[in-house]
Amino acid sequence: MSDFQELIKSFPKTRDYVRDFFVYGFKTRNDFTDKSPRTYDNERRRLESWLAPYVRKDYTSDGSNISLSMDSNLLDSNPLFQVWKTKSFTDNDIVLHFLILDLLQDGNARTAEEITDALLGGYEALFDIQTVRRKCNSYVKEGLLIKNKRGRTVLFSLDNALARWLKSNENIKDALTFYQMAGCLGIVANLLLGQLDSRNQSFRVKHSFFVHTLEDEILLDLLNAMHKKETVRLEIKSSRNGSVNTADCIPLQIFTSTRSGRRFLCGYIKRTRRFSCFRLDTVKRVAPLETDGDYDDLLQKLNQNRKYLWGVSFQGQGGGRLEKLTMTLHAKEPDENYIVDRLKREGRGGAVTKTAPDTYRYEVQVFDCNEMLPWIRTFIGRIISLKCTCKAVEQRFYRDLRTMYRMYQIDEKTREGNTDGTVF
Repeated sequence: MSDFQELIKSFPKTRDYVRDFFVYGFKTRNDFTDKSPRTYDNERRRLESWLAPYVRKDYTSDGSNISLSMDSNLLDSNPLFQVWKTKSFTDNDIVLHFLILDLLQDGNARTAEEITDALLGGYEALFDIQTVRRKCNSYVKEGLLIKNKRGRTVLFSLDNALARWLKSNENIKDALTFYQMAGCLGIVANLLLGQLDSRNQSFRVKHSFFVHTLEDEILLDLLNAMHKKETVRLEIKSSRNGSVNTADCIPLQIFTSTRSGRRFLCGYIKRTRRFSCFRLDTVKRVAPLETDGDYDDLLQKLNQNRKYLWGVSFQGQGGGRLEKLTMTLHAKEPDENYIVDRLKREGRGGAVTKTAPDTYRYEVQVFDCNEMLPWIRTFIGRIISLKCTCKAVEQRFYRDLRTMYRMYQIDEKTREGNTDGTVF
């Protein structure tokens, strides 16, 4: 039996477990059916070792469960950044890391053969040339080394430009401190602050979505594909049934919910000739494909269609056609003018018209009126009528109302006798 290791080789697997504990939480050992109990125990122990101050354990009749409890208002950095700093390595990996960087500190460029000889002569460390070459090439991809050619000779040198720039710009610390708390890919700022031996003593964020740092690796791949105007192949795991599927799309924009912070990829699927959105927390892998020549035209078309989006759905019951919703409300004037102001402020371009004293009509055209229902329900008690070209949306609204009446034992005959004409 292999010993437990705190470090990890596969980040996507651990990302799923951290997300389960952080987002869903309150799961017992028996609730994790995809993997063996031993795998659950290992992942739980890793989580507890990384995030011990924030682990909460509860005991129920079904057994003990753990979750993560964090208050962003009290924290100076994202605790989940620690998950990015736990990659496993071999003995050769760690020895080569320090020796190669120390050797190249003098600023001289060397070939892989020269580096190998210098490691043996200066540090008494014997390595195969191919091992050293692979390590140098991997560091070129990571941005630690610079690779140049002199004829047929390949030379490697240390890239100290960023370090020199950071040391000469002390004021950058405030910018990095703010960015690690407020921006995507905040782990980058957090690592740079660690290099500068600096901590956040200035900023706190009242509402911060810490868990979304787990998606930053996927986000970076998508942003690179957008920059190169490439088609990508997405590997997507359903959040409902756990099935894994693939989808080829042209990534165009990243949408972020201002309410939940959840992020979505908006892309164009050529097979169906439609725009579609994918939740970033369901995307497991991004594989770049060929460059697409229609990228700029598709991006322009998306920008034209965005004004008809209520949320992130382009496909309602109308099969991609616009749906129209009309809602008539009662708002007593002037005491309830704030209701009218709210319609104009939150209505996302919808038309607000006064049709009679204390009566207003709200009209809007969107791709998917079903996304509007949570917002529409906040006006219950003032709605006189609701009509939609998508009858399924209209039926769902009134069906939910009837269910609510039954739950609260409200007599529909009494309700229909309201003098102001509202539905509740």
